[in-house]
Order: sequence, then C-alpha cells, then structure tokens
Amino acid sequence: MKEPRISQAKPADADFTLEVTWADGSKDIIDLGDLIHRLKVFRPLREGDLFGKVEVADYGWAIRWSDEIDCSADTLWRLAQEQSGAAMSAKQFREWRKRMNLSLSGAAEALGISRRMVAYYDSGEKPIPKAIWLATKGLEAERQTA
Repeated sequence: MKEPRISQAKPADADFTLEVTWADGSKDIIDLGDLIHRLKVFRPLREGDLFGKVEVADYGWAIRWSDEIDCSADTLWRLAQEQSGAAMSAKQFREWRKRMNLSLSGAAEALGISRRMVAYYDSGEKPIPKAIWLATKGLEAERQTA
C-alpha cells in the first residue's frame, strides 16, 4: 500500500479497537487502547459512547470522533503494522536501545543511519522499517555470541 487511505472504520468487538477497511479493500483490527489511555486529547473517548461514533474524515486520510478528536490514516496504518508484527514499535525500539546500552548517536552508528532518523523511530514519529527491525535483531544476536 503506497498511501494508506481509509474507506470505512467501525468499532470492533474488543474495547477501544477499530475495524478499518483500507481503500485497497484490506482490513485491519487496530487497538487504540494505549493511545486513548496515554494521550490527553483522547481522554473523552474513555467515557460514554463517543468511541462508537467514529467516522471517516478528510476523504479517507483520517478518522474522527468530533471536531477536536481525530487520528490520521498514517498513524492507524503504522499501528496496524506494529500490532500485526510486520513492523517494530517505538517502545520495542527504545527497549532494544536500552538493552544494548546505546544512545541515539550510538544506535545511529550501529544501524548506519542518521541520528535524526533514530530519534524519529525512538519517539514514534516515523514507522520503523522491517530492515531496521531485522538489523536490531542481528546486532543483538551478534552481541550475545561475542
């Protein structure tokens, strides 16, 4: 999928999960529980029936619950990738850096990428590609055998 666009979004069976149908026809069940409990902007979704009032917005580039609460298609796609195991989450990346005792600069050097990109991965601003995820696994395995 080049650019994730949403054609439909509706609550799934589990609390704070959505079934998202993408423009290409594929579907994902996405758990938003962590975001809803961690980020203040999503706090109103914890109470009442607002979560169930989700709708597709901005021609499929986002979903929204109200004028103040929305979520981009890019964020939903990244969460779907992380939750399916197809991508590494920012939390997993930070845990890897901690286990390896690497600073942002140290991780950048070890992975052969820029410090800025490591900072993006660390904060969750950018999705972590599978190649980087595999590189972290390889570096950790190499250290364990040394």
